[in-house]
Parts: sequence; C-alpha cells; structure tokens
Amino acid sequence: MTTNGAIDVTSIADLSAERKELLGRVAEVAKECAGRADTYDRTARFPAEDFDALFAAGLHAPAVPRDHGGLGIGPHGGDALTLWLMTRELAKADLSLGRCWEGHANSLGLLDAFASAEQKERWFAGVVRRGEKWVAWSGEPQAPKPGERRRFGTGLTKVDGGWVLNGSKVFATSATGAQWAILFVNTAGPGGAKHAEADPDALLMLACDLSDPSVTVDDSWWDPIGMRATVSHLVEFRDTFLSEENVIGEPGAFIRDGWKTAFVPHYAASFLGAAEGAYEYAVEYVMRQGKAADPYVQHRVGSMAVNVESGLLWLKHVARMWDSGRLDEARMAGSRARHVIEHLALETVDNCVRACGARSLVRPSPVERILRDLTFYVRHDNDDHVLATIGRATLGETHDATFYKP
Repeated sequence: MTTNGAIDVTSIADLSAERKELLGRVAEVAKECAGRADTYDRTARFPAEDFDALFAAGLHAPAVPRDHGGLGIGPHGGDALTLWLMTRELAKADLSLGRCWEGHANSLGLLDAFASAEQKERWFAGVVRRGEKWVAWSGEPQAPKPGERRRFGTGLTKVDGGWVLNGSKVFATSATGAQWAILFVNTAGPGGAKHAEADPDALLMLACDLSDPSVTVDDSWWDPIGMRATVSHLVEFRDTFLSEENVIGEPGAFIRDGWKTAFVPHYAASFLGAAEGAYEYAVEYVMRQGKAADPYVQHRVGSMAVNVESGLLWLKHVARMWDSGRLDEARMAGSRARHVIEHLALETVDNCVRACGARSLVRPSPVERILRDLTFYVRHDNDDHVLATIGRATLGETHDATFYKP
C-alpha cells in the first residue's frame, strides 16, 4: 500500500523486473490518458490519442508474438496476468479506453491462436509498424426491445474466392477507431456467435478491412448512459466481399476451443481498474477534506482497500491456471473471478460515493463517469447467468462456460 492508497501490484503479483518496467510504462501513458477521458466521454469519440500514445510507447502489440515484434503476452502467450494488469491500469484511467484496448488485445490473441503463418505476417506487420487497431464483433441480438423496429443480423453468401456479407451488427466497439475487425458470422443465419442457435461448426471468423466502402457506420444508434467513448455503433455491410484469405481458423474453432473463456477474466480486469480509479480518488478526497479520523469514512475506505486487493488476488489465481496449462480449471475459475470482481467493483464505487458525498458525482469528478461506465459495462454478460452457470458446473450439470446459456 502506498501513501495515496494505491495497492502495490508488484508485491501481490510477483512480477519480474522486466514486467515491472513494462507496467510502469503503461502507468505513465495511463496518467496522460486520464486527462483526456472526460472529453472523450462528453463527445462520445474514440480515444484515438490514447492509442497513439500507447503505440509511441511500444505498448500497442501486447498479444503479438515476440518474433513478430510484439510483447508476446496474454493467455495464449503464457503470461495472462501481465496483459490483464495492463488493461486494469488503462481502465483505471478510463473504462471506455480499457474496453477498446481489451477488444484490440483479445483480437490479437485470436490471430495468434488461429491465423495462418501468412496471415500473421501480413496483419501483425500492420499492428507493429503502423499502429493498426483490431476489434472483434459478434453482436446480433435477435429479440427486439420494446419500441425497437429494427432487426439486427448478418447473412453470408458463398461466392468464388470467398464470401459476400450483408446485414448489420450492433455493440460494435471501436467502430470509428479500428482498422480491422474479426467478424463472427454464422453461415446458418443471423445471430453471430452469442445469439445463434446453430451448430458451432456454422460459426466463421472473418477479417474485415473497415476501410471498405461497403462497410458503413450508423452512429445514431449508440447513445448510452455510459461507455460512450467505446463508440460501439451499429455497423452495416452491403455486399461486402471477404476473401478466403481472410477466413481465420477452422469453422467453429472459437466455440469448440472455448476461447471466450480466456476473455472473461480480462473483462474483470477492466471492472477492477474502474474500481481502483474510484478508490484512489476517494483516498485523496478524504485526506484533502480532513475526514480521515471519521470512523464511518475509515470503514468505507477499509472496505475499498480489501475489495481492490481481493480482486487482484483473484486475477493472479486465474492467471496461474492459464499459464500452467490447467485450462479446464482456468475456464470456470475465470467465470468465478468475473462474478466476484463485478460485485467488488460495484461495491467499491458505492463506498467511494458514500465516503465522499454528492460532490464526487459532479463533473469533472471522474467518479461520475466511473459510476456510469461501470454500471453499463458489467451488463456485458448477465451476472445472474454467470452465477447460475457456476452453480450448474459445481453440481455436475450440463453448462455453457462460453456464453452462459441455460
């Protein structure tokens, strides 16, 4: 613990000197990013300058293997914890940035796991040399909400040399910031990965160059309470040609190999970063206001400190499983960590507001933004379904550890 309340991550995580230096560089960039977070939130713009700063600092290619010029970290690289701690640091500065970064890093991990040698050579060069940004899109919810007339979904047509894509996706994170997207598209019809009922082998991963004029962005759909700077717009595809050279891996491999379970604790790292941002603000606020002797404030701050440290220990626990090859254990442990850290994070932000009072929710206080962003982002998966899946697994019942479907 440092004097400003920050948790000493290096003592908890047992990091090497090289990893400590790496996270130190991330922390420096994150401080710069924190100063832009309010502007990006108010204007609902992609945090382009933040990614430029990460690229300039040599941090833009985390899950790209070292022999391709990247950092070579992440679950597929045998160092899950360092990647998750990088994300935590960026999410502490701005949860929207953390989500965009998380999607970029996860996409690079998928390319490392499934892309051919030729594809890696082509795409990783763009990331390392030109700072190209990647994202992965699945969202095609099939059930309309009240008052929603529009239907979402994509359809594929096989043609010589590849596929033609028509339709739309929503929750398309980094839609106006990324250069490439991994599209999860189902040959059986609309639904993508998460919302489809078809056989897993019907799911393709297709790399799409987002500069293609047949790809358009509808930014009128994205007007949420939080996570505004993720620019998770509606994206439409009109006769978009996707070459066979852009098919990633074998059909259904993403689901069969349980790859989303490697991303679940990564989401939790973002939750934790947002909570730490609120916690560190609270400690500074309380000290400046001369409230450190108030026993009720002490209670709140003590709870926040325990929550943050507990979340870090959970991430370390799950990372050890991934890095030691205990994949079956790691997959369900990641869901446990995601469930626990969601609640620890929400409780931490609530304690911050209670300790600091209403002024902490008045702009430009970062807590106002953190509260909106975290409340929105934890809906990425339904925690009721996450917990029910953990229960089914514990009881030896059939369960879906990828999308938490009953």
